[in-house]
Amino acid sequence: MSAREVAVLGVGMHPWGKWGRPFVEYGVHAARAALADAGVAWTDVDLVVGGETVRNGYGGYVAGATFAQALGWNGARVATSYAACATGAQALDTARARILAGLSEVALVVGADTTPKGFLAPNAGERWDDPDWLRFRLLGMTNPAYFALYARRRMDLFGATSEDFAQVKVKNARHGLANPYARYRKEVSVADVLGSAVVSDPLHLLDICATSDGAAAVLVTSTEYAARHGLADAVRIAGISTVTPTFPNTVLDMPNLSTDSSLATREPERTFKASIGHAAYEEAGVSPADVDVAEVYDLSTALELDWIEDLALCGPGEAEKLLRAGETTLGGRIPVNPSGGLACFGEAVPAQALAQVCELTWQLRGQAEGRQVEGARVGITANQGLFGHGSSVVLTR
Repeated sequence: MSAREVAVLGVGMHPWGKWGRPFVEYGVHAARAALADAGVAWTDVDLVVGGETVRNGYGGYVAGATFAQALGWNGARVATSYAACATGAQALDTARARILAGLSEVALVVGADTTPKGFLAPNAGERWDDPDWLRFRLLGMTNPAYFALYARRRMDLFGATSEDFAQVKVKNARHGLANPYARYRKEVSVADVLGSAVVSDPLHLLDICATSDGAAAVLVTSTEYAARHGLADAVRIAGISTVTPTFPNTVLDMPNLSTDSSLATREPERTFKASIGHAAYEEAGVSPADVDVAEVYDLSTALELDWIEDLALCGPGEAEKLLRAGETTLGGRIPVNPSGGLACFGEAVPAQALAQVCELTWQLRGQAEGRQVEGARVGITANQGLFGHGSSVVLTR
C-alpha cells in the first residue's frame, strides 16, 4: 500500500425504497453493517463523518453529530459534508484526509436520506441569489429537463437514439436483479422504456431515476491499522477527486442556457466532468485502461453514456458502440453499474456516492454474488453535484 492510500475495512447499506422513516434509522443500520463487516468495535471509531441531508431538518444539517449520537457517544470527532450528489465522496475525502494527516485512524462515513415524492426541488422560500432556485422557479428547469438537454446533446453530437438510452435502462435493470439493496428488481425491455410516459423529450419515465430512501456507510482506516488487524490486503482507496472547473475551460460540457450556439457542438479540450476522472486517475497512479468496473451517475440513461466517455473508458461518441456491443454489461470489456445504478436504486443524495464505494468494494473482494465482475482489481466511481463540483473515487485491490 502506498503512503497516500487508506484501507476500506467495512461497508454496509440499508435497502433503498420509500420507507417513510427517519433518515437516522437508515444511517444507523448501514453504519452497524459496516462495523460488523469490518469486525471493528464502535468504540474504536475516532471520527464520524456524516453526509448532510438538506430535506430532514436540523439533524440532517449536522449529520455527523446526529449519527454519532444515535450510535452512542464514544468520544469520536465529528464532521459533516455537503456537495449535493457528490456528498458521500466529499465526506469520504474528509475522512481520508484526517487519516493521512495522522489525526485519525478509524473513520466511519455515513450517508442517509428520506426523500419526498417527485423530483428533488429546492427548499421552500424565495432565494434570488440561488441559481438552483432560479432555474426551477423562473425557468421551469427541473432536473428531468436538465437531463433532457444532455440527452438531446448526445443525439445532436453523436447520433444517439432513444433506443440507445432505453438499452441502458434494460442493462441496469438486469444487473440490479441480483442486488438485495436495490429498490427496483425487475427486468424491463426497450419497448417498456419507450412505452412509458415522456417526462422531458427525449426522455421517458423509465429513463429517469426515482427519489428514494436509503443509506450507505464505509469504514476506512489507516493502512497501519489494517495491517495490525491482519487485513493488509484490504480494498484500498487509491484516489479521490473533488475538483472544480479550471479557467478558462469552465463550460460545464453542455449547452446550459448560453447564447453561444457553438457550445452545443464544440468539444472542449477537457470538459469539467472529464477533469473529475482525470484527477482521480492521476492521484491513484492508474489509467482508464486499468479499470475493470465502473459505477457512474445515471440520473438518466443518457448521462451514463456521457460518463463512460468522461472517464475516458472510450473516446467521445463511442459509448453507444460499447453499449450496442454488450461491452458495458456483465461479461463485457468494462461493466458499468453492475449494482443496477440509480436506475435500480433511485436518489438518496448523501448516500449514493458511498453506495458506489460499497458496490466496488464487494466487486473487488469477489463478494458481489449474482453480479460479479470476474477478476476485478480496479474500480472507479463518478458523481456530479451542481454548479461546478463533482467526485470520483478509485478503489484498488
